[in-house]
Amino acid sequence: MTKLKSITALMTAVVQEQDADLAQHSVEELGLPVVHFSSAGGFLGRRNATLLIGLTNGSEEKVVGALKSACRQRIEYLAIPLEGSPLPMPTPVPVTVGGATIFTSLVERFEEF
Repeated sequence: MTKLKSITALMTAVVQEQDADLAQHSVEELGLPVVHFSSAGGFLGRRNATLLIGLTNGSEEKVVGALKSACRQRIEYLAIPLEGSPLPMPTPVPVTVGGATIFTSLVERFEEF
């Protein structure tokens, strides 16, 4: 096990399930700790992954770059019924999903034992 530099920030990245393995692997290649949790999106209710990533000084931009290359946006179609239509036929509406949503918080205390 390699000794990590002190963790100074915690990044929370929410990515699509299809991108989770590649995103996690990309961060692990940078030598940073990452934990993967399954989650669900609130808007579409789709399965996501939430990655908790320990950041060291100067690593944030590298992680953002790795996530940008691992996570891509997609167009999905939602079936929404037309209001006032005599037939209850839903109309497909394109919605852009994917990419990554990232939050970074400073860490006041980090211990490893």
